[in-house]
Formats: sequence, C-alpha cells, structure tokens
Amino acid sequence: MHLQLGQVPTLIVSSPEYAEEILKTQDKIFASRPSLKVPRLLLYGTRDIAFAPYGEFWRHIRKITTLHVLSSKRVQSFRRVREETVAHMIQNIRNAAGSPPGLINLSDILYAFTTSIIARVTFREEFLRPGVVEKIRKLIEDNSKLLGRQQLEDCFPGHKWLDLFTGLSGRVEKIFHEWDSLFEEAIEDHIRAEGPAVDNGEQGFIDVLLGLHMDENIKDDVILTREDIKGILQDMFAAGTETSYILLEWIMAELVKNPNVMNKAKVEITQIMKGKSTIDEDDLDHMVYLRAIIKEALRLHPPLPLSVPQESMEDTMIKNYKIPARTTVIVNLWSIGRDTEHWESPEMFLPERFIDSPLDYKGLDFQYIPFGGGRRICPGMQFAMIDAKLALANLIHHFEWKLPIGLEDMDMSDSPGLTTPRKSRIFVVATPSKPIKALK
Repeated sequence: MHLQLGQVPTLIVSSPEYAEEILKTQDKIFASRPSLKVPRLLLYGTRDIAFAPYGEFWRHIRKITTLHVLSSKRVQSFRRVREETVAHMIQNIRNAAGSPPGLINLSDILYAFTTSIIARVTFREEFLRPGVVEKIRKLIEDNSKLLGRQQLEDCFPGHKWLDLFTGLSGRVEKIFHEWDSLFEEAIEDHIRAEGPAVDNGEQGFIDVLLGLHMDENIKDDVILTREDIKGILQDMFAAGTETSYILLEWIMAELVKNPNVMNKAKVEITQIMKGKSTIDEDDLDHMVYLRAIIKEALRLHPPLPLSVPQESMEDTMIKNYKIPARTTVIVNLWSIGRDTEHWESPEMFLPERFIDSPLDYKGLDFQYIPFGGGRRICPGMQFAMIDAKLALANLIHHFEWKLPIGLEDMDMSDSPGLTTPRKSRIFVVATPSKPIKALK
C-alpha cells in the first residue's frame, strides 16, 4: 500500500511475499532509516543501533553489539542475574497473594521484573539505589509515547517550524537530559569503582562498552565515543524492557483465557522438573510446549506491530512497481502474523500450530517475523527469549491463575503506539500451585 504522508512517500508492506522482497532480496537497498525528529533529539543525532542510518557507523556499532554485548557467551553470563530476579518476582507474587482475596496487579509485577533484569545487567548493583529502577521505567514509558507518534516535521521536512506549535522539542529535550544525566552518573560511577573495564566475559553492558571506549589497543576507523555508549544503552533499555514486558503480559492474559493451555504447560513442566523445587535454565531446553506458547503469542501479539521505519537508498522495482529513493517503508508485522493465506484460524490462540513446525522467529520465515528480518533484525532476540522462557515457566509452575470472582472474561484490546501493551492492566487471583501428577 502506498501512502503519501505529507511530503514523504510511504510504503506499507503487509504480506510475507513483499516482506521477503524488502528484507531479503533487496535488503541492502532498504537497510537505512529515515531521519525522524524524536530519535534525533533523544539519541544523540541517532548515534545508536535502532535509528542510525545505514553506513559505516551503524555497521560498526552493530558489530560491537553482536560480538561483545549480546553474544551467546555474554547472554549466558547473566544466568545468575536472571534466576535471582525471577526468584524475587515469584516471592513478590507470594507476598501479594498472601492477603485475601489474593488479587494482584500482574502487569506491574511483570514490568518491574523486566526493568530490573536490564538494569542489573547494565549497571553495578551499588548504583541501583532506591528509585533508580522506577526512574528508568518512567523514562522508557516516555520514550515509547514519543517514538510512537508521527511528528509534523517528519511528514513535512521542509517546514520544521510546524512543530513550534506542539511544544514537542521542549518535552523531548527534558526527557533527553534525564536519560543523559542518568547515564553520565552511571559511567562516572563505574569508572571510579573499577577503572577501565577488563572484558572477561562476565561484565555488564556498561562495562563492556566502556572497555571498548578506553582500549587504546583497538585499531578501528570508527571510535566508540561516550555519546555512542549512551545511545546504545538507551536502545538496550527501550528495546529490552518494554517489549519483553508486553510479551509476558499478553502470554499471561492468553493463558488465563485458555486454562486448558495453561494446564498442558503445567503438566509438561512437572514432567521435566521430576520433583525439583527450582526451575533452572537447563530445564528450559526440554519445554517444547512452553516454547510453542511463546511463539504463538509473538505471532498473535507482536510487541512491535509495525516495524521501525526503513528507507530506500536508491530507486528500485518491486514486482513491476517503481519505488523511488528515500521512500519510507513500514512492515506490518501484526498483519503478516494473521494472514489467512498462511495461517489457519489466525485469530485463535493455538500453540499447537508450532509443535513440530519448522517456523522460527529468526527472520528466515517471512510469514512469521515478530523480530523483523534482514540487516535490521532485532539483535536482542536471544536475550529476550531466555528471559521470557524462564519467567513464564516459573509463573506457570508456582501458581494457579484465575480471573477475579464476578469477572467472566478479559478485555483483550491493546493500546495504540510504537508498541502495543494491553489497554487494561491484568488483575488476577494467584494461589500457590498444588502438586499435580503428570498426565500419561
């Protein structure tokens, strides 16, 4: 679909066939980003991974992120942090459910969990004094609201004065300074405490980036500056917190609506646990049905329903259509996941469709691309998925989840924006699980 958004030609891609053309066949042509006002103001002129235009700088920081920050080895090194944070979440639910009638705000608990994970793998524990995690959560929410709105200047690049009437610049500048102050304080805190970080595979995000910034032995045409570090860190918080929270929130909502799916997952977990009281990450590899639940939730409720806009870098043709250079391209991930030509009963939550299915979320199957595809695919997939699996397995194993008395159904509408959290928070009754026997 072609839309003319002011002065900007925009292409909306809503089918797997055209998504493959954009994200694979002509991936390099469409690998850049349009220049958008809010990312420029928030992210040091887009010196980050998500919004930087395609070029030498972006390739450099993408390589740094892939090899040093979100590598398999690095993600595995955070195992203790994940297990401790999940255990803390489970204890918080026990405490909240201990007082009648056991009604808890599960949305708030899940958001606190995902924010705490990212904060702990980024900063020193000593830096996370009371109030820091809450401040980060507020800043992430502000980012999402601003990035999810189309700005007048983005539609009419030749008329920048239009945004003078909205007061946008002042709001963005305030949030930018709050992020910048937080990161500056954290960087100075790390330097004072440890000096230049030595990478032994166990450092947090900020240690790794500071180590690369200060390493005089690194020979590279692109030097990682302090602003680059802060831009990358802001990406980590924005992408690693809200999207993971939204995924877990939608999964739990679907499980409460579909108790048969919840029970089937609980039986699988019980079989694998074999009487153990604690789920560890080694157990997750055997939980086939749990993985199917997560995949189905990503299909039905992708946390980012529309991809971050991309931009064509030259004129091209797609199936007899001429696409001019500097055309903005948005891939409709939500629509692709519900395409009736590729999915049977697409509106239904059916994890069984992923049992024995070769489809995966790694960007190679274009009827299922919840993390996007091509050069701009989300680099944090592995980090997000292991968090989701561990948290979900524990939530299912330790508690029974039901709607409050008098509430027969749950509102499943979502909120508009860059990401799509549920419109209403999840208030449910949690009771500690009773031992169950594995089904034969």
